[in-house]
Amino acid sequence: MGKRRRGRILAFQALYAWDAANDKKSALEDLLDFSWTEKNNPAPDEGKADDAHDFSRLLAAGTAENIKAVDTMIRRHLVNWDFSRLTGVDRALLRLSVYELLFKTAPPQVVINEAVDISREYGTDDSYRFINGVLDGIKKTIESEE
Repeated sequence: MGKRRRGRILAFQALYAWDAANDKKSALEDLLDFSWTEKNNPAPDEGKADDAHDFSRLLAAGTAENIKAVDTMIRRHLVNWDFSRLTGVDRALLRLSVYELLFKTAPPQVVINEAVDISREYGTDDSYRFINGVLDGIKKTIESEE
């Protein structure tokens, strides 16, 4: 698995846990030290792990810092769906991906493809279709506003 994919998965997992936490500020700080990953994941090459952790920190912290703008963009693109009804997995993955689309951390199609692939692994059977549709709409909105 590449360092960017691993970084996205770690950021998605951190955002999922952060969303469930009561004390969001300290939870994010604790999550971004990644001590929770060592128990469940085999130790990859040290440099590769450090790169993935750095990328993940950038994504998770950036998403949390810009959560209002990110959530507003998601809400604008939920058709016949309420934000509060999103599963935790879908919400965390959409937040991460919308941050990436807004702040251009990668080409839009890469961001969407990565989100779809991750949702196939962690989401429900229909998550990948839902994620793809919402992110495609957001991508088009961002492109039209440029």
